[in-house]
Amino acid sequence: MATSLFHLAIHVRSLDEARQFYGGLLGCEEGRSTETWVDFDFFGHQLSLHLGEPFPVANTGQVGEHRVPMPHFGVVLALPAWQALADRLSAAGVDFVLKPSIRFRGEPGEQATMFFLDPSGNPIEVKGFADLDAVYAA
Repeated sequence: MATSLFHLAIHVRSLDEARQFYGGLLGCEEGRSTETWVDFDFFGHQLSLHLGEPFPVANTGQVGEHRVPMPHFGVVLALPAWQALADRLSAAGVDFVLKPSIRFRGEPGEQATMFFLDPSGNPIEVKGFADLDAVYAA
């Protein structure tokens, strides 16, 4: 089965801040852009950031014992890549919504997770799995 790329387009308040955050901090490669939008390779997927007002966000998602921001988007990484990103974000002083942690420990779907906001307030979740085949484990 061929792998497909996911495309997501969201609003940001500043393309300069977005470039610093997505390109500089997260290490995403910049693609095409105009004066009103910029594309990034977001861990192998196309993220288009357009100037505008981001969606309102509220901590209404219930996952285990935590309330998480909704809506949110993110990526699933192999655990070593997740840990490297968690270390980089921690060293940069990122203010986490949910600090890097393990949830569902010892259960199907055990995963590392972290939530943080981009400069425009868009919530991002990054998950890490020791075995990517376990992403959909029930």
